[in-house]
Amino acid sequence: MSRAMTSITVAALQLGFSADIDRNIANVSRLIREAAERGAEVILPPELFEGEYFCRVEDEGLFANAAPVGEHKAVLAMQALAEALRVTIPTSFFEKDGPHYYNSLAMIGPDGEVQGVYRKSHIPDGPGYEEKFYFRPGNTGFKVWEGPPSDRSAKLGVGVCWDQWYPETARAMMLMGAELLFYPTAIGSEPHDTSLDTARLWRRAMVGHAVSNVVPVIAANRIGTEHGQHFYGTSFICDERGDIVAELGREDEGVITATLDLDVVRRHRAAFGFFRDRRPELYGRLVADV
Repeated sequence: MSRAMTSITVAALQLGFSADIDRNIANVSRLIREAAERGAEVILPPELFEGEYFCRVEDEGLFANAAPVGEHKAVLAMQALAEALRVTIPTSFFEKDGPHYYNSLAMIGPDGEVQGVYRKSHIPDGPGYEEKFYFRPGNTGFKVWEGPPSDRSAKLGVGVCWDQWYPETARAMMLMGAELLFYPTAIGSEPHDTSLDTARLWRRAMVGHAVSNVVPVIAANRIGTEHGQHFYGTSFICDERGDIVAELGREDEGVITATLDLDVVRRHRAAFGFFRDRRPELYGRLVADV
């Protein structure tokens, strides 16, 4: 007797943002509704969609925009929308926790409840991306989350932007049981080197995670120009072979979706033997801070 296919439909959103949080939430909500109409069960907006990417400068006045997870306007709006549409929305937001500030993600389930918060582990610092001024390094550790109602056992791993460059992030989430990896992002031009276009590097890094972990990857980036900083979009979904199954261009606003057969993915992962053949006893150097 053949088994029924276990499939999950996922989506990534791509759009530009302004300094108007209400307009940004409305635009994200519109695309989430479109994704849900197309059957998406897990819908990924870009990083920090509440506003412009403010980390291009160091401005102490911008700390006032942070809020606790239970009070943040973007989180509250996504909770209501997730419950109404019965979808899962990994929601990036600027979090305030007492005297501390984090680049965080609230995993909002289809009941509208926050399943937990992940705080970005790797914090970049460089021209145009001065995040260390604003964000404390995350103290939650990596996390994985329960899948949508169609397959509760299909755990979701989420890393935030700079996390996406680290193979350790992807592998850690896989060892925790992740079967889909999601990366909300805000990345574009490099002010220190206008000839450097990292778009292809950005994609290759995540496609590499897909191949070496035999796992689908979903990445959502923003578009548009904000105060001279241009964001290059190119959001994509790739399968466990690293093949691109859906993508958007550098200027496109919109939604991409893909339906992934996780039974097939699991068979491919087992057959490749990457996890069977691991040698943890040899990897001590990876965690030695020298």
